Amino acid sequence: MCAATAAARGRSVVVLEHGERPGRKIAISGGGRCNFTNLHTTAASFISANPDFCRSALARYTPLHFIALVERHGISWHEKDSGQLFCDRSAREIVAMLLAECGSGGVEVVPGCRVVRVEGAGRCAAPTSRGDFTVETNRGVFQCRSLVVATGGLSVPSLGTSDFGYRLARQFGLAVVEPRPALVPLTFGARKFEQFKDLAGVSLEAVVSCGKAQFAGAVLFTHRGLSGPAVLQVSSYWTPGAEITLDLSPGGAAADLLEAHRTSRQDLHNVLATLLPRRFAAAWAAAYGAAKPLRQFTPGQLAKIAEELHHWRVMPDATEGYRTAEVTVGGVDTAELSSKTMQARRVPGLYFVGEVVDVTGHLGGFNFQWAWASGHAAGEVA
Repeated sequence: MCAATAAARGRSVVVLEHGERPGRKIAISGGGRCNFTNLHTTAASFISANPDFCRSALARYTPLHFIALVERHGISWHEKDSGQLFCDRSAREIVAMLLAECGSGGVEVVPGCRVVRVEGAGRCAAPTSRGDFTVETNRGVFQCRSLVVATGGLSVPSLGTSDFGYRLARQFGLAVVEPRPALVPLTFGARKFEQFKDLAGVSLEAVVSCGKAQFAGAVLFTHRGLSGPAVLQVSSYWTPGAEITLDLSPGGAAADLLEAHRTSRQDLHNVLATLLPRRFAAAWAAAYGAAKPLRQFTPGQLAKIAEELHHWRVMPDATEGYRTAEVTVGGVDTAELSSKTMQARRVPGLYFVGEVVDVTGHLGGFNFQWAWASGHAAGEVA
């Protein structure tokens, strides 16, 4: 996006592509259909040490701009839940579209390019004037006036991701907010999750909270812990030692259900099975020592059970890490960059865009929209 935008201004542009082919992360996203943007994109959809940083770029390149580009290339699309837009056919159409945009501007793409060293005017220092970066690679030496770093985060290492962008930022004296996996399943120790270890594949609807962050959606039990959209969303806010809370019966249905059956001879888990998946209801009742008929509980005990169902507190041990994380929280400190141009304030000609920056979107196409918007912002001036 950045290369195509800059080339359209008449700039001579080279893309140094680490992979053997560009856009591999795009190609595998959205189950191969690419959730390429979200109609409801706002600054509130992103996590950053500076929540306002992304406003400028997002306002100047909106989802409607990208939709217009998609339609100009004849790519059909559809909307799923909550403004998520997907290709009708294949995510590879988005890759082809971006390469076509680059091609029309004469952009040169160099695949399989490994950067060995980057220098400014002084050895491994910032340039003294705009326009003298030297990039040494296994494919030759490149010199440029503007250097844009779009190397992404640490998620999905099987695609060749690395900390190169962070190391380069530090080389030029820029601060980096410590990266960590995000949009990632949460895991629990064997003893802590003993009663629920056989529930892999069971899913339920819940509201999941961590601190002030709260998301409604599906929760999926895995062999190691919890996943599903609501958990993935909360994982971006979770830090080790923090609890997450699940409302297993949003809207107060649990309290009403237990009150309606308080004289029943049925066991608790059979009653809960009308509200929750049967296997989970049985495991939950057993875990809380409540596997007996409802009529044997006092009103106070039933009220406590309802409260537990609405505020089920669990403490994860860890996440599944970058291997399964969709994105990386943290990155180049936004205080180091111009929100309008993405240029490093103290290093003229050096830009950082996309996931390598400390701006991380929620699940649902927001991270792609940030990639397009930040790339476009830099491409307009680089």
